[in-house]
Amino acid sequence: MIFQLDDTNIDFPDPALAEEDGLLAVGGDLSHERLLLAYSYGIFPWYSDDEPICWFSPHERCVIFPERIHISKKMRKILQQQTFRISYDEAFDRVIASCKAINRKDQPGTWITDEMEAAYNDLHRSGVAHSVEVWQDEKLAGGIYGLVINKVFCGESMFSEKANASKAALIWLCTDNTFSLIDCQVPNDHLMSMGAEMISREQYLKILRKEFLPQRKD
Repeated sequence: MIFQLDDTNIDFPDPALAEEDGLLAVGGDLSHERLLLAYSYGIFPWYSDDEPICWFSPHERCVIFPERIHISKKMRKILQQQTFRISYDEAFDRVIASCKAINRKDQPGTWITDEMEAAYNDLHRSGVAHSVEVWQDEKLAGGIYGLVINKVFCGESMFSEKANASKAALIWLCTDNTFSLIDCQVPNDHLMSMGAEMISREQYLKILRKEFLPQRKD
């Protein structure tokens, strides 16, 4: 069953009720309060311009445990050579704009709508959304952005203008000793090659709940 969200009530249904593909609900808005509540329950928006807001909670979650990140010999060499300069929260708006604009293989458009871009920039200004920037010759070469809930980095999107730049951003997240888990949401070959694995929604929520989770209103 796919739930229709109320425009005024920001509560979500139980994530366990999501469809097989992870779709839980449609509607609502991208207000700061609703987005923060959604991520606190392992729910995230994913939709296109011609669709209503769709909210997902996959039954299996693609994640990277930082201590299990796979760094290839090639990437180790690149990092040792300091090919890139890496920063945190130095250019959030440019990272999300680049993620929105980058051409992706087998993907005709982007799911980062203007509405979503504005909402996440607002979350960044409030200190909830963060970015990792990868620079080469002081030009933005790649990056990743997402929300931080407790010590879980909930990755939303990444991009590369230069080879290996997004890998460098992901490795930085795993080796900075700040985060207990990197949430990649859904798998792809690139992530799996770097040590990503699938865990159940229940396991993911247990990790997310270690420090904070608002009480549900049943």
